[in-house]
Amino acid sequence: MYKSLDRCYNFSELRKLAKRRLPGPVFHYIDGAADDEITYKRNTSCFDDCDLVPNVLSGVAEIDMSVEVLGCRLEMPIFCSPTALQRLFHYEGERAVALAAQKYGTLFGVSSLGTVSLKEIDDLIHSPKLFQLYFHKDRTLNTFMLEKAREANFDILALTVDTITGGNRERDIRTGFTSPPTLNLNSIFEFMIKPAWALNYFFREKFSLPQLQNHVDEGTSTAISVGEYFSSMLDQDLNWDDVANLRQDWRGKFCLKGIMSPTDAIKAVELGADAIMVSNHGGRQLDGGRSPFDQLDEIVQTVGGQIEIILDGGIQRGTHVLKALALGATACSGGRMYLYALGAAGRLGVEKALNNFRTEIERDMKLMGVKTIKELNSSMVRYRKS
Repeated sequence: MYKSLDRCYNFSELRKLAKRRLPGPVFHYIDGAADDEITYKRNTSCFDDCDLVPNVLSGVAEIDMSVEVLGCRLEMPIFCSPTALQRLFHYEGERAVALAAQKYGTLFGVSSLGTVSLKEIDDLIHSPKLFQLYFHKDRTLNTFMLEKAREANFDILALTVDTITGGNRERDIRTGFTSPPTLNLNSIFEFMIKPAWALNYFFREKFSLPQLQNHVDEGTSTAISVGEYFSSMLDQDLNWDDVANLRQDWRGKFCLKGIMSPTDAIKAVELGADAIMVSNHGGRQLDGGRSPFDQLDEIVQTVGGQIEIILDGGIQRGTHVLKALALGATACSGGRMYLYALGAAGRLGVEKALNNFRTEIERDMKLMGVKTIKELNSSMVRYRKS
């Protein structure tokens, strides 16, 4: 049993602390995935099939783990993916993640379903920031969010393309998780046995979705599951022509999140995207789909050098980051890698998670015999034979 943040030395221990501190429905929303959660598990276990091959005697007293992603210099090669509903996990929400990301010199992504306004994030930090767009049926809402992102000086727009309908998140169905939380016998019991979370949720700032609340009731005043929200509110007719128009309207750095096939990677290059995030939404959409890391090499072989490639999902160790970079990823990103930490201890938890990753990456780079990220290459990895 891990009793304090100081004793959380890795991803797994932060997850255990979050489980102790969060009500069951909230924890399982972070922890759960689609159907039988096979893809979710594979997102991390796939790294075990790939071994690192280090070099030695390379003079690694000083190392540089910085990378450039979408025109932004990051002090570490992993950043915080945009994730929804963060003030449900801790009352500090996006404010905590933004400040922690700035402290560690990395990129912070804000979701369309974020719980703090884009303007407030802009006022809070001066470090790089990304806005993630869910493409709604309500085109005026899409335009409104783009305008707010521009006004708030967001550096990057990332369009999520793998949520054309909601995944079958059975844990959420079992626990009754909704946004905002639904009060029933089961949830009231969970709130009672986690009083610190309940007091913060019910007596601090009222929960809201600032990017959406003046346009839709769902998620703020009308309780709905995330899967239902995707299925009912997002535009299922979204296509490549819409993406091309969006890319032209935005004008700034543009990324597609949720690309998994080489065919789609080629289309992203052709329409002028600056980056793709190889991602399966944390295994929360199509169970039985490939893991991002399993698919990375094929995508790098297809479009590497033509577009930035970000490996998103499943990362729990510094060695996972190095394996992805060695195969040709520009950088890595993750959601759960900081969400458990946020739920466990707010800003201090996210700082702990990022510090753990920075410490591991620095140590692992030295053990690999590389002084810079650019020195990592495919000769330093081997796949195990099945």
